[in-house]
Amino acid sequence: MRKVRPALLKGFDQEFLPQEQLQFNALVELIRRNFERFGFLPIETPSAERIEVLTSKGGAEKEIYALSRLAAEDDDEAAAKGALRFDLTVPLARYYAENHARLPDPLKAIQIGPVWRAERPQKGRFRQFTQCDIDVLGLASPLVEIELILATTDALARLGLSGLTVRINDRRLLELVARDCGFPEAAHAAFFIAFDKLDRLGAAGVLAELREGGHDADAVRRFEALLPRLSAAEASLEGLRAALPGAAETAWESLATIITTANAEIAAGCRVRFDPTLVRGMGYYTGPIFEIAAAGYPSSIAGGGRYDRMIGRLLGREVPASGFSIGFERLISILAERGGMPAREGAEAPQRRVALLVDDGGDVAAAVRAAKALRVEGYLVSLEVRRKNVRKQLDDLVTHGFWGYATLDDPARRPTPKALARREDPR
Repeated sequence: MRKVRPALLKGFDQEFLPQEQLQFNALVELIRRNFERFGFLPIETPSAERIEVLTSKGGAEKEIYALSRLAAEDDDEAAAKGALRFDLTVPLARYYAENHARLPDPLKAIQIGPVWRAERPQKGRFRQFTQCDIDVLGLASPLVEIELILATTDALARLGLSGLTVRINDRRLLELVARDCGFPEAAHAAFFIAFDKLDRLGAAGVLAELREGGHDADAVRRFEALLPRLSAAEASLEGLRAALPGAAETAWESLATIITTANAEIAAGCRVRFDPTLVRGMGYYTGPIFEIAAAGYPSSIAGGGRYDRMIGRLLGREVPASGFSIGFERLISILAERGGMPAREGAEAPQRRVALLVDDGGDVAAAVRAAKALRVEGYLVSLEVRRKNVRKQLDDLVTHGFWGYATLDDPARRPTPKALARREDPR
């Protein structure tokens, strides 16, 4: 037999051992339950969509993994072109466009699942990864952004993350900056792409990219003069509003409401801060945009914003929409560095996993009855054959997250689980 090398594809190489998967599942469940406390409802969309749907927001072609074959030759769908979803937002827009008549108004949705992006993998970035999104569709009020921010920071704080900062800006204010500096509307998209690299390239790098891109020299000079004020550690919403007179009154007032209200109610150790340098690369954003960073970590844990025009491309009329997305892989790496998920005060008692050890050739029927009785009492029970080296077996059970063990020494008696921390020898 020819041996095949058991290697994973690059970028698809994140796998969990059983105990890690249990931690991941607990993380998903905690976050899901927390979002449900804020009135969000779970939905699920397929992993693959039609390419024309995925590209409806524009600029996504390079990120897509296209499907080379969908069906047998005699299937009507054989000619359809499909691809794996690269985020959860576009599928949500299609889901709403198809089902809006049967959905609550507004729709407050939770969606958790894998997505795929055809990009170069690097530390913390994979070609397949899990996203956790909450979105509100059908409501234009700043109340939406306030709830998105409070629900997400509350979930992260319950995981033990402290020093969380929500950076917030508004795409309408970025357009005001571009117009005030003299960039024509046709150049706004390229200007935002360069501006979005400020954290990575610094001011000199962004200005060099704008000059090399052929932008108007006077516009670049005016932006250079404004940039120190935008980059100030604690840029003032009121101060910038005075420096940029324009027709974005709704944006200024909305931001002020979101920041003031959210800061008054946000979880302890978290805050919302106006950051006029926050751009976020997605071109479909139309209003407030936000990211969450944790103290000591350079990359954001979560990000999102308002995208009022996306659903209109699929439904034929605009629907207000805003959402927040948590990147699970980054969150998991931060939790791992901090020692894993914390014990939560007031949480339900964790279910206890025990192994019921049965001698090889023993009374199988009695073992099954005993396992059933323990499960009725709330234990998670795995039936296993007792090894000769029982101490090694108990060590292995500890490694794989078992709380305790029980033995079927007397089939007539109910076995009593013992805590594994004592490492008792059942013989």
